[in-house]
Amino acid sequence: MIRYSLRCDNAHEFEGWFSESADFERQVASGFLTCPACNSAAVSKVLMAPSVSTARKKDQMQTVAMDAARREAFQKLKEAVTAIKANSEDVGERFPEEARKIHYGEADARGIIGQTTPDEAQALLDEGIEIAALPVLPDDVH
Repeated sequence: MIRYSLRCDNAHEFEGWFSESADFERQVASGFLTCPACNSAAVSKVLMAPSVSTARKKDQMQTVAMDAARREAFQKLKEAVTAIKANSEDVGERFPEEARKIHYGEADARGIIGQTTPDEAQALLDEGIEIAALPVLPDDVH
């Protein structure tokens, strides 16, 4: 793993860990690498002192790498939820009724989202109606 000291165009400094130098370049070029403080994609490397590897530093690197993997997984989850919401009709509390209508051919097939109770969700699953819960993400909590 390679550790870079990074700075965004708003002068926020942070670290990034990459499996190789080309990973940094690819992430910057794709706009995937953003500042954790302000979400700016204008990120560059800054000069840093060389690092001597120790067992403690190795553990720290593994922790940082896991944090980076968690952030990446969270970002992908967030993008998936956003896409589902953008391509679905929000039927609110009518979700169980609309899901049944679609399943039994009484309404046109379409993506729907809405609310239901755990018991109603189980009843839908017991009827063979495929549903899945969308996670509530931190940005969704007001």
